[in-house]
Amino acid sequence: MAVGSKFLNHLKSGKVTFEEVTHKVVYTAFDLAQTTKRKLSEIAKTVLVKGDGKYFLIVVPANHLLDFTKIKKILGVKKVSMAKEGEMKTKFKVKPGAITPFGTIHKVSVVIEKALLRTPKVLFGAGSFTESIVLKVKDFVKLEDATVGVVSKRDASKKDTKPAPKKKPKIKRVAKKKLKKRKAAKKSPKKKST
Repeated sequence: MAVGSKFLNHLKSGKVTFEEVTHKVVYTAFDLAQTTKRKLSEIAKTVLVKGDGKYFLIVVPANHLLDFTKIKKILGVKKVSMAKEGEMKTKFKVKPGAITPFGTIHKVSVVIEKALLRTPKVLFGAGSFTESIVLKVKDFVKLEDATVGVVSKRDASKKDTKPAPKKKPKIKRVAKKKLKKRKAAKKSPKKKST
């Protein structure tokens, strides 16, 4: 796996157990959940925000929406907004959508949604569109000295279910059975009654 060495060294220096996960290219938390067959509540969504001119990483479950009123309160700022894509590229040297939730690497404070603590292990972004890591939430909070608080609300439009495995339609199976019976009937000669 090509997870950055700076990133891996940070995890190893924190003496936390983690699992590296390689997957197909995904650009959204929803696609990551579908690809890895996990619930949205098991995926950490990282958002870079700017509050009174200072940057912060907000980490929430993928099935949650940010609540900017609550974020302002927990950060103690008057104005908060999502950082622009250009700021991610120039200030943090990352592609939009590929920022890790590890503020110590990016030199910013981290706030994690309290609801994420209900999930023991979560899939976090590893700085690319094809790699993620599974890590215990409590280890993440400790490693990042993250502030825990209510900064989001559940998105009612997103159900938190694992994707169902694809099944072959029963119609095809029934059709195959009928076809076999027809072939067998054609092969066996019919007896004439006398």
